[in-house]
Amino acid sequence: MLLSGGLDSYTAAAIAREEGFDLFALTVRYGQRHFYEIEAARAVAHALRVERHVELDVDLRAFGGSSLTSDAPVPKDRAIDPAEIPSTYVPARNTVFLSLALAWAETLGARDIVIGVNALDYSGYPDCRPEYIAAFERMASLATRAGIEGVRFTIQTPLLTLSKAEIIRRGIALQLDYGLTHSCYDPDPAGRPCGRCDSCLLRAAGFAQAGVADPARAR
Repeated sequence: MLLSGGLDSYTAAAIAREEGFDLFALTVRYGQRHFYEIEAARAVAHALRVERHVELDVDLRAFGGSSLTSDAPVPKDRAIDPAEIPSTYVPARNTVFLSLALAWAETLGARDIVIGVNALDYSGYPDCRPEYIAAFERMASLATRAGIEGVRFTIQTPLLTLSKAEIIRRGIALQLDYGLTHSCYDPDPAGRPCGRCDSCLLRAAGFAQAGVADPARAR
């Protein structure tokens, strides 16, 4: 499972656990400016009782190209249009992350990779779409020894067609503590969310539509 420390990856992993999977968590430190999510990932991994949690350094700041891996300003207070790819898009990030997860999965003998992508309430990232996930599954069967030997890898995307409010309701039903999670792209030095970036706005709207308070805002 790819574990960022946000509420989506937490919920996706919890659904996988409910379905009987043993969980191996991969968190990538890619030079993201919102590094507080790493601490959140550790808390979430502990709460999920994962078999093993690997934190891997792949510093994408060397490439730049995103306001999450550079000093470029993070967009604030914008009307989110899924047809527009924002500056917070990190070039090929999910492809990099899924490739790392695929390498570990093949080593473990695992056949399922869990990722918390969502194609409804999101910021317009091209690597969150169903056609991308399907293409990566096909690639996995071609690019691995396990695939050549007939093993089929499945990218589990339990949140793909859910709204943010539906995701939150599902997590509450699973008794998840969303106070452990971090979503903000541009937190202050103390880690407090800005409340104005895309991720903060989508999270706030999700909790409002779900009719529950965000526990992370109360801490």
